[in-house]
Amino acid sequence: MTVKKVNEAWVKKKVVDYLKSLGVYYFFPVASGYMRNGVPDIVCCIKGKFVAIECKAGKNTTTAIQDKNIEQIKLNGGVAIVINEVNLDYMKEVVDESIK
Repeated sequence: MTVKKVNEAWVKKKVVDYLKSLGVYYFFPVASGYMRNGVPDIVCCIKGKFVAIECKAGKNTTTAIQDKNIEQIKLNGGVAIVINEVNLDYMKEVVDESIK
């Protein structure tokens, strides 16, 4: 059996495909000189809820600045999650719960 190696772009595509299937508003923050460091990869507004999704692949983990941003989002009432190829179902659960 061959195991397909995935990358972060593959994970992002799976997340976006799901968001699109539900009509969720989302965007990818574009890095610029004015952008804050460590902002999650995908930012969504789901039924008035702020949801941020950081995508990783394989054994990649979040950086300290990404962890800080995720914590700040949660402290301010938003939802922030880290997703990889293993826990895509968790992302679907979080999005589905936000839609309710």
